[in-house]
Amino acid sequence: MDKLYEKSETGCCNRFDPKPWDEKEFKWKNKLFVKDHVTSLFHIPLNFGQVVVKNMEKIKAADALGDQLMLSDENSMFGSDVYIAVSKEVSNAKMEKISGTFMSKVFQGPYQNMGNWIKEMENYVKTKNRKIEKMYFFYTMCPSCAKAYGQNYTVIITKV
Repeated sequence: MDKLYEKSETGCCNRFDPKPWDEKEFKWKNKLFVKDHVTSLFHIPLNFGQVVVKNMEKIKAADALGDQLMLSDENSMFGSDVYIAVSKEVSNAKMEKISGTFMSKVFQGPYQNMGNWIKEMENYVKTKNRKIEKMYFFYTMCPSCAKAYGQNYTVIITKV
């Protein structure tokens, strides 16, 4: 079993602890990710699973599993960029380094609340006298694990 999932009750995604992510500010310097693109229709992903499986196979083959962090940049109604954290470079994969100061806030519930969560995040950042440069979405677990754990957390991470 992969090191990343040794503590997983489901054999898939680990149980998510929101405390380290809720209303936090942090810095990343050249945090390494595998980057890929997901096709969407009005922000509904069409090939997310296939993209993740393909990249996880490359990451596992390279023994580059990082922390359980996968970001989505919803940059279009018809697609998004996905960033999977890794511990080292992965051959045959597009690599991306992300740096900056970030703020995060945790939300729980169905994805249909996303519009409200985005507004709440924008207001949170404003109360800290900061300005959003970029917004990422950290879907903390797959739908099957969210159902198994009875919780569906999403973290919005903003570069400020």
